[in-house]
Amino acid sequence: MTVPPRHLLEIDDLSAGELVRILDLCERPIPPDAAVTGELAGRSIGLYFEKPSLRTRHSCEAAVSRLGGHPVAFTQAEVGIGSREPAADVARVLSGFHAALGARVFDHAVLEDLAAEATVPVINLLSDLGHPCQALADLKTMRDELGSLSGRTVCWVGDYNNVARSLTLGAAMCGMHVRIASPVGYGPSDVAVERLRAAGLSTAPFLTTRPAEAAEGADAVHTDVWASMGQEDEAADRSRAFEGFQVDDSVMAAAGDSAIFMHCLPAHRGEEVAASVADGARSRMFPQAHNRMHAMIGLFRWLVEIEAIR
Repeated sequence: MTVPPRHLLEIDDLSAGELVRILDLCERPIPPDAAVTGELAGRSIGLYFEKPSLRTRHSCEAAVSRLGGHPVAFTQAEVGIGSREPAADVARVLSGFHAALGARVFDHAVLEDLAAEATVPVINLLSDLGHPCQALADLKTMRDELGSLSGRTVCWVGDYNNVARSLTLGAAMCGMHVRIASPVGYGPSDVAVERLRAAGLSTAPFLTTRPAEAAEGADAVHTDVWASMGQEDEAADRSRAFEGFQVDDSVMAAAGDSAIFMHCLPAHRGEEVAASVADGARSRMFPQAHNRMHAMIGLFRWLVEIEAIR
C-alpha cells in the first residue's frame, strides 16, 4: 500500500518533536559537493506563486540549489489553476516531475486541493490562513538569539493574521508563552485560542488591546504590516483601527532591555514599527529574513530524512 505524502499546510501538521528536528537540521553544514551529494541532488522542486515574492522565492530557490537540487518556479499566469486547469490535474501532473511542490496562494483551499491529489509533499509557502515556513524561520531566529525556547515569551502586536497564527502555534509547540495585543475585532478567535492550547500551550495566551502591556516580560516582540497583500481595499480602515499599535521605543522598553524585535518584512517604518526600532540595535529583521533560506534547508532535509522525498 502506498504511503501518502507528508504535507506541510500549517506548522501544527508537525509534531513538536518533528518541529525541533527541522530546526536542528537547519544547522547542519552544506557539503562542498552538494551538487553531487546534497540531499536534493538529482531532484527538482516545483515552486508555484500566485503572489509577488521576494524572500519566499529567493529563499526557496537558494535552499534547493544549496542542497544540490533544481528549483522550477512558475506563476498563476503560466498555469491558471482554477481557470485554465483544475488544481487536481496540476497536482497529478507535477507530481510526476518534482520531488515536492511549494505554493504561495491567496486562498488556502488551493493548497488543500493540490495536497488532495499530489503524490509528493505540498508545502504552504503562504496562504490567507498560515505561513508555516515563516514560522520556522522565526523560531530558528529566536533560538539563535535566546537558546532554548521552552519557558520563553513571545509577543505579537497587531492583526492576528496568517503570520501570527503560524508563529504562535509554533511557539506553543516549542513550550513558549504567548502574549498578543490586537485591536478589537482583529485578535484571535475562540477557535484559534483552542488551537493554541491543542498545540501545547501550557497557559492561556495573554490577550490585550494594549501593546505595551502585551510586551511586558517578552523575550521577542513581533509585528507585521497592518494591511497585507490582497487587503489593499481595507488599508484606510485598518490604518484607523490600528492607530496606537505601532511597536515603538515605549513598547520595547516595556519588554525589557534584553528583548529583541522581529518583523517578517516588508516593514512600513512609521506605521506598524518605528524606524528607531526597525533599524535599532535590538532589531533582528534581517537575520530573520536570511533564516528563511536556512528554514527551507531544514525542512527539505527533514522531508528527505523521513523519506517523504524519494
